[in-house]
Amino acid sequence: MEKIKVGIVSLGCDKNRLDSEQMLSNINAEYLIVNNPEEANVIIVNTCGFIEAAKEESINTILEMADYKKNFQCSILVVTGCLGQRYKKELMELIPEIDILMGVNDYKQLNNLINKFLENGQKSINCNNSTNDIDEGDRILTTASYYAYLRIAEGCDNYCTYCIIPKIRGSYRSRKMESIILEAEKLIKSGVKELLLVAQDTTLYGIDIYGQKSLSLLINKLSALKDLKWLRILYCYPEEITDELIDAIANNKVVCKYLDIPIQHINDEVLKRMGRRGRKKDIVSTIEKLRAKVPEIVLRTSLIVGFPGETDEEFNELKDFVNTIKLDKVGVFKYSEEEDTPAALMAPQITEEIKVLREKEIMLIQMKVSKEINKNKIGKVYDVLVEGKKEDMWFGRSREMSPQIDGLIYFSCNKLITIGDIIYVKITDGLEYDLKGVVVDEPCQ
Repeated sequence: MEKIKVGIVSLGCDKNRLDSEQMLSNINAEYLIVNNPEEANVIIVNTCGFIEAAKEESINTILEMADYKKNFQCSILVVTGCLGQRYKKELMELIPEIDILMGVNDYKQLNNLINKFLENGQKSINCNNSTNDIDEGDRILTTASYYAYLRIAEGCDNYCTYCIIPKIRGSYRSRKMESIILEAEKLIKSGVKELLLVAQDTTLYGIDIYGQKSLSLLINKLSALKDLKWLRILYCYPEEITDELIDAIANNKVVCKYLDIPIQHINDEVLKRMGRRGRKKDIVSTIEKLRAKVPEIVLRTSLIVGFPGETDEEFNELKDFVNTIKLDKVGVFKYSEEEDTPAALMAPQITEEIKVLREKEIMLIQMKVSKEINKNKIGKVYDVLVEGKKEDMWFGRSREMSPQIDGLIYFSCNKLITIGDIIYVKITDGLEYDLKGVVVDEPCQ
């Protein structure tokens, strides 16, 4: 009997990607995975429901995949993820083509639900989202073979006033350190050179199961694993960064001197309305301490403009911060009014026109900052993870660049190299976000 063919479309963040990779591993045990939706008997859409643009993309993708039931071989449409968790009733009414709806947990049930539908055609909704456990298990990587995300915790207890994630993903719960290390060892053995630690807030890792923040201890243990080349830490809330964490970053050679610290804003009143625990003096102090203890550190952040009540004066303070503190990487997002969040009820709400203008203003400032920083890298040598070739130029990332969200290094090379190699590149030019260089023999500085 020919195996059922299953395809998956994964949307949203790297946490969603991890869920999709675990689903693929479970599916692979019974079914045949295909990349072309025209060939699939079962199509899974793993959705994002974080902000309005992501919800719109998810709905459009579900509708697009629903068309494959009419025109191709698809007989089962499965919707999983954050949008399904948040709007299960509405989705089943809006899109009757959906056969199976799952939330953000219990993906080990997916095969059973598919089999039940094959047996009797019965639709099902499974959005229990138990917050007592975390989906763990084998994965089929959807990234390139040389890097992988590694989830260390699930859920969130921060309850920022603009964010719906705690209601979707549940309360904060850490994975056991032994389980994380075991998964890391498997990934490294399979050829992964770079691990990226992720959670809604990595800095709180371990506080629920070990009684104290344990990210620094986890980093020290992971750094000792044989054949791991790079260890990257994402999503560290600045107010939770400890001296022990900074020391772990500074003292472990395998740890990338790169930290993602989502601060969202710098004005104290805006931070207060956002429900953020830190304040401007805390954020600036943390940045100064990181730069003092790890002089080469690269800092990335995300900012929200147009938050309810944001005055011109508060926005100008944010602009001044971006211009003077000069963070290496900055992502800017327009505030998205999300139902069932406290911020959605705040007044006054900022017009879309003002949000767009403020987003552009911040990005123009950061573009100049980024170009200035990159120009100062000319002449330096970096170890670069080779990711591909475009026409006559190779490209890759240094330790200062996270995949898919930061820039790239383009370089010429007359030697035989392959994707996934780590080579040395001397920088010859710095652009707004990317760098150019040439391959050299000497090690990185």
